[in-house]
Amino acid sequence: MRYLFEEYAFDTDRRELHRGADMVSVAPQVFDLLDYLIRNRERVVSKDDLINAIWNGRSVSDAALTTRLNVARSVIGDSGEAQRLIKTLPRKGFRFVGTVLEAEGRGGTVVPDAPLESPRSALALPDKPSIAVLPFQNMSGDADQDYFADGMVDEITTALSRFKSLFVIARNSSFTYKGRAVDIKQVGRELGVRYVLEGSVRRAAGKVRITGQLIDTVSGAHLWADRFEGDLGDVFALQDEVTVNVVSAIQPKLLQTEIDLAARRPNDLSAYDLCLRAQHLQSWTRDGSAESLRLASRALEIDPRSSFAATLAGECHLRNVRLGWAADPKSELAEGLRLLRLALSLDGNATLALSLLGNAIATFSDDYDTAREMVDRAVALNPNASRVWDQRGFAYLMAGQPEEAIRSFERRIRLSPFDPVLFSTLAGMGVAFIGLRRFSEAVSTPGKRCIRTRIIPSLIAAWRRRWLIWGAMPR
Repeated sequence: MRYLFEEYAFDTDRRELHRGADMVSVAPQVFDLLDYLIRNRERVVSKDDLINAIWNGRSVSDAALTTRLNVARSVIGDSGEAQRLIKTLPRKGFRFVGTVLEAEGRGGTVVPDAPLESPRSALALPDKPSIAVLPFQNMSGDADQDYFADGMVDEITTALSRFKSLFVIARNSSFTYKGRAVDIKQVGRELGVRYVLEGSVRRAAGKVRITGQLIDTVSGAHLWADRFEGDLGDVFALQDEVTVNVVSAIQPKLLQTEIDLAARRPNDLSAYDLCLRAQHLQSWTRDGSAESLRLASRALEIDPRSSFAATLAGECHLRNVRLGWAADPKSELAEGLRLLRLALSLDGNATLALSLLGNAIATFSDDYDTAREMVDRAVALNPNASRVWDQRGFAYLMAGQPEEAIRSFERRIRLSPFDPVLFSTLAGMGVAFIGLRRFSEAVSTPGKRCIRTRIIPSLIAAWRRRWLIWGAMPR
């Protein structure tokens, strides 16, 4: 296995570390330490974990462990001060936080933790104020609280997206910068945005503190900075306050009354926590989808008026049907549709639920007029929601309108150019090009990028079924 991060290639089979074309000398024990941290990067590794794995449980002093960690940081261009790649969490342990690509063997398939590919040129700025909300730093000293900081960014991104006068980058692309030391001007060029919001979240003893700063990516100037504190019960009000202040800094004439999110919030914070955990999971696996469904269902039991929970649960059911994971596809499809309709009855502006429902109707029935009306209404409600444009693309593809599908997919990619699951969008775009008999474009644009990712067999099977359905339609 090779692990690729920043300019480094870490080859576990050859036990080699390369920085670009140069080989970096690494002592065997330090290599093993890096190997263990990278392999277990999804969790915090304790001191005891390292001692058991690297020193076979022998007694090791804190000074010796610190020395090895410092050497490990040094060989990959990190330091104890910067902690750009290896982070120390006081009293908890250590975690490799860099963005990693996995490659099976030399020249094998690359599996991204985050971006599909490095940007090669700057994206043009939109003709209206544009912003990306970067991952907030979790200041709680507990990596298990990352989901809460990430959820805070999701909520602020969603709130900003409701302003049609703004262009907002989707969270999946913003999150490719998580755990990385970034150059704000470079982020602006790569994402094609004028402004970046960054900040931190500290959650402890029933309190929440949010700090944020808004930066102009062209000049590097700090336009606004502030700190917000409150009880956990006030967390939604804090999120809205941050959003209003950011919008006011960009668009002074926007009124605070334009943002009214309370109706779609879970009433119980524990339900909200469960929804964040469900969303935080990798759901493109059978186990991940099952756990996400369990958490979302539990959240809905706690707060039956949570549109957020109903949308998450409904999406899990539909995913299980599409990817062949459902034991009883007919009943699971019915439950997924019921939950999405429930989400809409709880929040008429739940654009993701609306677009998911429209796509499902296009996929599993022939009521294409209703499907198109739903996805069109969803993008009209929130033209900044990249996933909504994705669902619109698939709905129009199933309805036999590949040109309109391609337009939607292109908009989705612009809103989230580095999305880790962009392979699904690219696959849909490729099918649309094939339907138009534009075979060279199917290969040259989405095809090559899609090949760079590992598409699980069930996803391929699901797309084969979609293609057969669409291909059989009268033109």
